[in-house]
This record gives sequence, C-alpha cells and structure tokens, in this order.
Amino acid sequence: MIYVIRHGQTDLNKEGRLQGRKGLPLNEYGIKQAEISKEEMNGLKFDYVFSSPQIRAIQTAEIVSGMKVTIDARLDVFDLGDADLLHREKVKMSGSTPDPAIYQGVEDVNSYIKRVFQFMNELESMYGDNQVNILLSGHRCTTGCIGAYFLGVPEDGNLLKFASANGKYKTYHFVLNETINNS
Repeated sequence: MIYVIRHGQTDLNKEGRLQGRKGLPLNEYGIKQAEISKEEMNGLKFDYVFSSPQIRAIQTAEIVSGMKVTIDARLDVFDLGDADLLHREKVKMSGSTPDPAIYQGVEDVNSYIKRVFQFMNELESMYGDNQVNILLSGHRCTTGCIGAYFLGVPEDGNLLKFASANGKYKTYHFVLNETINNS
C-alpha cells in the first residue's frame, strides 16, 4: 500500500503564506500532527520511506515512520519562484499556481507533473506487484499530483483537488488504482 502524507504545519502555513523551497521546519503543532498520523497508522511498519528534500517533509516522514528517509528531488515542492513566502491572498494566480507572467521562476505545471509521475512510474515498476508498505512524504502539491497519478489529472488541471491537509494522509494501491481517504 502507498501512504501519501503532507507535512505537518509550519509557521508559514499558520501565517497563510505560500511555502515553497524557502520553507520552514515543522512548528510544535506540525510535530503533533505527524505524531497523530503515526498513532492513526497504529504501528504500521514501512518497507520504504521516500521524502521531498524539504526539511518539513523529512521531519514528518521520520516521525511517522521512525525510519531514516530516502530523499528524492522529484518529490520536491512545486517551485513558486518569486511568489515563495508571499501572503496567499496577495498573490496573483493563474489557475491554481502563481502567475508566471508576474513572478519569475515559477515552475511549469506540466514539467512538475512529469517529474512526479516519473517518480511514481519508477516506484510502480519496482514495487507495484509486491505487498509492501511505502510512505511518501511531501507537500500539498505533491499529495495532489500523486493523487492525480492514481485518479487522473482533473480536466481543469487543478491537482490540488486531490491534496491532503497538513499532517493528513491518503492511501493508494498500484494494482487496484483506488484511494482510501483518511483525512
């Protein structure tokens, strides 16, 4: 089974700021959220644990799994470019992402999907037929994109429809292509 968790809360989440690659570690509440998810998983043993390189995702994965994580850059947060750290309500958006015509360095959505899907394709080819438990720790965008891998990219392109809230997780099966909501 694939467990996809969004990192716990940081102070930037609490302040309503966009948090990309300049993000912060978990705050006290974020640590508690990860601990709650660990309790909800009831001592589940993971065979593999993968994380975004962002410290908040690594912390969450380590708390939930009790294991050292394998970091994979393909799970990194969507690059918000110059919109990173800005208050959410002040950012000019183009769909569900900051407008790349206004903010330099905003990642191309299709490139983002391609890198996350490449990771998932590789994971599926390696472990898809096995009875293993895999934890993937990432971000709102990561959890949404992984959801789209299993459920299909929404017609409007808004991957965030499948995203998890801070500290929450969803489960998927490669073979069955189904999801179970735990959020």
